[in-house]
Amino acid sequence: MTIIREDGLRKMGSDDRFAERCIIWARYSTLRKDTANWIALTEYDIETARHMLETGRYLYVVFLCHLALEKILKAHVAEVTQTFPIKTHDLIYLVKKCELEFPETYLDFIGKINTASIPTRYPDDLQRSLKEYPKSVAKDYLSQTQEIIQWLKEHPNLSE
Repeated sequence: MTIIREDGLRKMGSDDRFAERCIIWARYSTLRKDTANWIALTEYDIETARHMLETGRYLYVVFLCHLALEKILKAHVAEVTQTFPIKTHDLIYLVKKCELEFPETYLDFIGKINTASIPTRYPDDLQRSLKEYPKSVAKDYLSQTQEIIQWLKEHPNLSE
């Protein structure tokens, strides 16, 4: 279902998102099957992060942003190494394995979100964590994550 917003832009409904995912899948159909799956999982996780932001579950926004970055990096590792990536949540390790030249700002953010992974996944003190990751922080993490994912999806490693 497509909804036209007041400003004349389309708001995507679930049917549109499904169609968009099919287009994304088709674009990456020449890649390894596991690579295409990592990309699809990335899209699923980042969409879920957007929903968590809308519903006020800010710790989960950060957690899902980390997962989305992990999966898009694993897509690159699969293409570069032509093997299934090892099981790890360490983004720094994955950055090294995918052999890309990242902009410094992206590396800084990846380091920051890498250290936020455990505290947002397993907070020692829920109330303190909620104060450390309020809406503004979650929104910033989501924005930066989406930018990096877009850059990684457009990289020649994942193009036809």
